[in-house]
Amino acid sequence: MKNLLLCLIIIVVVISCKNDNVLENEIASINTDIEVERFDLLFANTTQESLPKLKKAYPFMFSEKYKDSFWIARIKDTLQVALFNAVKKEFQNFEQTELEIESLFNHLKYYFPEFTPPRVITTTSNVDYRNRVIITDTIAILALDTYLGGEHEFYSSIPKYISENLKKEQIVVDLAEEYAKKYIYQGENKTLLDEMIYFGKLLYFKDAVIPFKTDAERIGYSQEQLDWAIANESYIWRYFVERELLFSTDSKLLGRFINPAPFSKFYLEEIDTDSPGRLGQYTGWQIVRAYMAQNKLSLKDMLITSPEDIFNNSKFKPRK
Repeated sequence: MKNLLLCLIIIVVVISCKNDNVLENEIASINTDIEVERFDLLFANTTQESLPKLKKAYPFMFSEKYKDSFWIARIKDTLQVALFNAVKKEFQNFEQTELEIESLFNHLKYYFPEFTPPRVITTTSNVDYRNRVIITDTIAILALDTYLGGEHEFYSSIPKYISENLKKEQIVVDLAEEYAKKYIYQGENKTLLDEMIYFGKLLYFKDAVIPFKTDAERIGYSQEQLDWAIANESYIWRYFVERELLFSTDSKLLGRFINPAPFSKFYLEEIDTDSPGRLGQYTGWQIVRAYMAQNKLSLKDMLITSPEDIFNNSKFKPRK
């Protein structure tokens, strides 16, 4: 009997892997074939004479309230030169990142046929890590000076739980997240569960459009942090349920379990310091995954499904 069960499991896994390969091959054939525009390099090498041409090619990168003399002075500024040099050193070869962005766009085109790949433009931003990626319908701007590696000297004053994700491997993850925000529809989030499901949708969106990234990369955890979340999944869920937090409207819960933080706040000394932040997001992710496993629904339809429907029809059970 055990051998029969094992054979059935193997058959299911093989069929699932085969289906996944067929899907990924179909998506790869879309071939959006993008070419990243290195505005950061063009700007760093601009002169008084060539500036008008650059402004004409990239008018949206220059505020009209500043004269040309401002931009020339900025190019020569000591801090800017240091930023240019650091970016140039870290991103001498952009091929891998470009391939990842192209794969993301292929997946977006597959799941959302109306999607049109934008111009992808790199720049520097005085290390404005809160705005690492900016997207519109026609352009996507990537601030490369916010992806120099978690230990870079430019990030010494940034909290470690933020700086550890300021690395090139996260560029496509952050880009996918910005697109997720565009495609998710959800009414006003009133409860902790609403917030959990919203971020669960966002993370499941990443599952679909950047499958080549690991779970840890998609949520922005180290592997050790992800392992902790998995190992304590049952405890986390029991904590939320027993304290009746799921349907609570207490805004303080966002700081404890949803918003970026060095750790989640259970107010238990033996747990808090070991836990990663954003465990509410992680749990919402597992609820949405359970919902999608139980229901035959497209990615697009799931993104507009109410938190109540997702929770009630997920049959979510935490790992023990």
